[in-house]
Amino acid sequence: MGPIRMLLIGAPGSEFRRAAELAQSAGAEVTMADAPGAALETLRAQGADLVMIDVLEDVAGFLSDLRTERFVVPVLACGISAPAERAVAAIRAGARDYVPLPPQRELIAAAIASVVERQSQVRIGGCPVLDRAVALAAAVAPSGAPVLITGGKGSGKEMMAREIHRISARQDKIVSVECAGVAADVLESELFGHEAGAFPGAAARRVGRLESARAGTIFLREVGALSPATQARLLAALIEKRFRRLGGTEDVPFEARLIASTSMDLELAVEAGSFREDLLVRLSLARIEVPPLAEHGDDIAALAHLFIAQFAQADGLSARPLTDGAIAVLRAYGWPGNIRELKECIHRASLLAQGPRIEAEDLTRADGSPLEALVQIPAADGKIEVNGLIGRTVEEVERELILGTLERCHGNRTSASNILGISVRTMRNKLRTFIEGGIAVPPAA
Repeated sequence: MGPIRMLLIGAPGSEFRRAAELAQSAGAEVTMADAPGAALETLRAQGADLVMIDVLEDVAGFLSDLRTERFVVPVLACGISAPAERAVAAIRAGARDYVPLPPQRELIAAAIASVVERQSQVRIGGCPVLDRAVALAAAVAPSGAPVLITGGKGSGKEMMAREIHRISARQDKIVSVECAGVAADVLESELFGHEAGAFPGAAARRVGRLESARAGTIFLREVGALSPATQARLLAALIEKRFRRLGGTEDVPFEARLIASTSMDLELAVEAGSFREDLLVRLSLARIEVPPLAEHGDDIAALAHLFIAQFAQADGLSARPLTDGAIAVLRAYGWPGNIRELKECIHRASLLAQGPRIEAEDLTRADGSPLEALVQIPAADGKIEVNGLIGRTVEEVERELILGTLERCHGNRTSASNILGISVRTMRNKLRTFIEGGIAVPPAA
């Protein structure tokens, strides 16, 4: 797996050299530029995954140039005893955060960790549901065929993509691109690059992500968000193994292996006319579905303990174990946000728990509501209480079960369907029947 590419912008000095050393020790590949202009040349030629710029430089102007030339890269401001107004101005201009210098190892490591998830071990527990996905990943990894990874948001699709890259024969880097929430013209330039003059503001040639991945792996997150024009260009690149930069006349070889992920139903998107069927066929030569966390509950406790250890090390805290009651709540909760939601929940509990162990009441959602108020812990003998069901029709019980599960999953149709053991299509048909009968249905997540 290739290292993160980090670009430091500012006058050379001991503190910047120290920041570079810390970033390298955290696994980053560091390039330094003494001014924004030189940094832009570096970005055009080889790109970067993370940028740190001295607040004494023209941060606002640099960020404006990035937007003009359609770069999508996180930017952190940094400084040595910088005036507070400089840091505030940098944040207001669009910098993600401010990192004081002299640099702290923990801050540099956290900045790098926020860019890319370095947890490449996909299989944590021993759940057969997840084992099937990992086994399929191992089978397709040696080939160069495109892979489509499906699953709910936060379910671990990027971990799966990185695992495929790690065990493949491709020793070059993996380059990730977020497709959702990015303007179509910006994303097209991000992927394919552009030539000088390709559009107003394109001051020089820029190498796109497809090109910078070289013979490694290009990972497209939420590929269903691509515009029709970009879908057409991507399909052509996959078929012809070459493409042209925006405004270009020369072919650029496309050598990277493509892995795409989606949390949407692309078949339905094809039916709706928003996604190309021929591109879906091409992407689906190898298809892996990452199950929702609720389907591999045996992994929940192991993942929670792993996150506790990670946060204890990162935050300088003691690793407090989970009580049996806390583990029972974690297992009973539906986890509509999957692994990502579990990780955030454990982080909050690690920071806020008062006792020597993490109790059930320490587990909360992002809004502060306790998890244990949202779950029903099964009886010790595993039997289901049926007294409250006698006298009710199967239709009534089914409706209440579907709506209750959907509410617990905060409207996530896919998670609720998986928990109930029915298809998403069946779920939609049931909900349509409820709505036609005048029954309120939780809004889709």
